[in-house]
Amino acid sequence: MTIYNLPRPLRVGFASNADTFARMADAEAIEALSSLGSFEHHLCDEPSSWDEAPPENSGAIDKLVAFAEKLDALLVCHGSPRLNGAILDRLPNLKFIAEVEGDRFSQRIDVNAAAERGVTVVDTTNGSSYPVAEWALAMAMIGLRNAGALFRRMIDGEVLFQQWAERVADPGFNGELTGRSVGLIGAGYIGRRLIELLQPFQADIYAFDPYAPRVLADIYDITLTSLEQVMACDVVISLVPLTPETKGMIGEKELNLLRPRSVFVNVSRGAVVDQAALIRRLVRGDVVASLDVFDPEPLEADSPLRTMHNVFLTPHIAGVTAPCGPRFLTLATDEIARKFAGHRTRHDLVPRAGVKS
Repeated sequence: MTIYNLPRPLRVGFASNADTFARMADAEAIEALSSLGSFEHHLCDEPSSWDEAPPENSGAIDKLVAFAEKLDALLVCHGSPRLNGAILDRLPNLKFIAEVEGDRFSQRIDVNAAAERGVTVVDTTNGSSYPVAEWALAMAMIGLRNAGALFRRMIDGEVLFQQWAERVADPGFNGELTGRSVGLIGAGYIGRRLIELLQPFQADIYAFDPYAPRVLADIYDITLTSLEQVMACDVVISLVPLTPETKGMIGEKELNLLRPRSVFVNVSRGAVVDQAALIRRLVRGDVVASLDVFDPEPLEADSPLRTMHNVFLTPHIAGVTAPCGPRFLTLATDEIARKFAGHRTRHDLVPRAGVKS
């Protein structure tokens, strides 16, 4: 954490349910937040989902207002009522709100209302982007080496590669990542971290992201291109969030662009991909998929994906690690310090990013 000169001690609060607080607020996170001035937690337990706002509960709202009326900054997460314009009008001292694990859907904050009242809103959900990028890299390498199929065969009791010709014939024989083409679907927080992790492999990196600034290509020495071009890479990695725009964006047409012996990795959201079309593509047996997410979740017990030898599966673990929870809060601490020291924040939720008004 960079040390900023704050004009005065700040009053900071965090509204969440008990489970969320226990998962996120370790000693380091509490110490960081307390270093800003004073820090308190408000226990609330409103219904919480990734993409729907909790119903209005006047009693819970009144308790939250009583807690937050003197705060400079308020962090919200699972369990918090939705902060709408009427609530913000009752909190004139509040100048900063952080959604610390909202999947960037802004279901707990009316971003438009906050902007109209001059309240800065940030989202530090990117605290889980770092392990997702790591797992995307691992899944790519597992796919390239055909390791999922080899694991299945070994635990079935097979003795593999007694003959050199058998090893040469395995799809993983040519499975080095170094010097290969890697296509990223999405160049946000996860994508940029993954680009950094890929540097030692001297890969040719192509990215499809209509919202990525052109300067990104120069900074990271990558090629910004079309989805069709990305799908033709040796390794294709889906990193985009699930939105109305991205739902089903990788369908039959896109999956048929996968080249033989290429690897398709999905660590974003299952519904970004037409799963039935993916299964049909995998049945052909000439590509490998490494999948951490599915549609629906959990993956059905009778899904063909569970038995395909050219598929490696994990149960949506990419962004679920012990350091993530506290990191959401320490990133929010950094943002609060920047804001009140007079600097620009990094992880703003602006009106166009909020899906609800």
